Amino acid sequence: MREPDLYLRPPGSPARSLLGQAPFIGLLAFCGMLAGCGQDSAQVARSDTPVRGGTLVYATDREPTCLDPHVAGDMPQVFIGQQYLDSLVSMDDQGRIGPWLAERWEVSPDGLSYTFHLRTDVHFTDGTPFNAAAVKANLDHMANPKTQSSTAGGYIRQYRRTEVIDDSTAVVHLATPYAAFLEVLAQGFLGIESPTALARPRDENCESPVGSGPFKVVRWDRQSQVELVRNPDYNWAPPTAKHQGPAWLDRVIWKFIQEPSVRFASLQAGEVDVIEALPPESHEAARRNPDLQVLVALRPGNPTNGTLNTTRAPFDDLRVREAFVRSADIEGALKSVYFDEFPRAGGPLSSATRFYSSAFEGAQDYDPARAGQLLDQAGWTQRDGEGYRVKDGKRLSVHVVMGNRTPPSEYTLWEQVQATTRLAGFDLIVDQMSDVQATKRQADWDYDVRLGYWNTNTADVLRIIFGADFIQPAGVGGYHQNTAGYTDPALEKLLQDALATQDPEQRKTLYDKAQQIASSQYLQLTTYPQSTRLGIYKTTQGVRLEPSLAVTYLYDAWVNK
Repeated sequence: MREPDLYLRPPGSPARSLLGQAPFIGLLAFCGMLAGCGQDSAQVARSDTPVRGGTLVYATDREPTCLDPHVAGDMPQVFIGQQYLDSLVSMDDQGRIGPWLAERWEVSPDGLSYTFHLRTDVHFTDGTPFNAAAVKANLDHMANPKTQSSTAGGYIRQYRRTEVIDDSTAVVHLATPYAAFLEVLAQGFLGIESPTALARPRDENCESPVGSGPFKVVRWDRQSQVELVRNPDYNWAPPTAKHQGPAWLDRVIWKFIQEPSVRFASLQAGEVDVIEALPPESHEAARRNPDLQVLVALRPGNPTNGTLNTTRAPFDDLRVREAFVRSADIEGALKSVYFDEFPRAGGPLSSATRFYSSAFEGAQDYDPARAGQLLDQAGWTQRDGEGYRVKDGKRLSVHVVMGNRTPPSEYTLWEQVQATTRLAGFDLIVDQMSDVQATKRQADWDYDVRLGYWNTNTADVLRIIFGADFIQPAGVGGYHQNTAGYTDPALEKLLQDALATQDPEQRKTLYDKAQQIASSQYLQLTTYPQSTRLGIYKTTQGVRLEPSLAVTYLYDAWVNK
């Protein structure tokens, strides 16, 4: 999935593995399903036998602007979408693609056509049958500019048309080979919706989208909660699920509680059953509480970072970019700000991403001596009265743009970056402003560092964040995903070649080389991987994470109250 900006949405707008490809989702912590973390199991009465019925109350921090994940494409949309939508294909925790609504498929030798053979026993919760025409309606909907699908639509730029052979056979035609196609189809952002519902006005579908999943949306009380109820006809769960048939739960109340301390207190009191975005300062308390479980997993994609604008000074100079990265003590900042709960990300891919390589993590290690040498080589040899580097009478200033939704903890993290980079001679200036102003600054390329991350289950994210096709030229206006403004024909060729082959070993080799180039160019100061962090009350079991994006999946969950 895509999450193009850390806390700023553009107008109209996705456990650390020690191996490159497995496990696809690494669990950092899972305090047992039968007992509290390290506590005597007798303190928490649990049963392995699922209980049918009941209501699960789920609380998270952010409310979506639209419940249809085809529109725009922000993480809160896929959190809810995963509960009521099914996908064409599934992905397991090793990154392998499996069946779901599509029973099987073939890829043409040239990589331009995908023939999907579909299940014939599926229908949406409004009674509309699932068939090849529904596949066509969904892909057309994502690709239609009027949908304003910056995530799903962005992922399938290669899409040209769907040919309906019969009710159970759909042939999807692409303009260019796209080996990541099945990977992105497994994401909830590309979940399949009722074509009858999609035919309604966009705003109406945003309020009450219709899927074929284990739950259905019945009510959205804005700034409060979304109510979902069980789909009694559900009998087509993916092979990654733990059971078949309807969900165990009768109902899910999906609440929005923005304040972290209130969210955690509600969990401790048993007022909510599960909370997402467990505050890092509460992790230890949660682990020690016999009534709670903690589930943490890294999300794949591009980690949280500050992307450096290479289109203007000072970061048009590779030496200055590396000096900036090397002068930032990120490990120290993470320990201080996030209580050592967030691991360092030192490369362009999260370690939970398929084809991730750990070989390039050291390029971002804190090394103030090397930073000083690089700045000297770049001509920044003098310092002014305040200790900042100067050259040709100009101070070495760097502007970081932050919208008004940037969390206080992120601001504190960059204050610490400010302190350590100052020792090397950088004048790091944090520009806080409204989201509208920050969006305009980005559109105008008026920044030196832009905060962001991108959650997705494919290494093709490197093409999105560093590819020439994802740059909006200065003066044109609008949102651009390649916020570094960096282009490199060698990198472009590697990323295109990786999409032209279905061979996983070839893809791994190509993505290794691409990560090497991106790391050596110091295009981002990466900080920590995005993660799902759940706190689970003792009366709730079976909560799992959907493998493609490591987001909550309540189909197998039950409550015993």
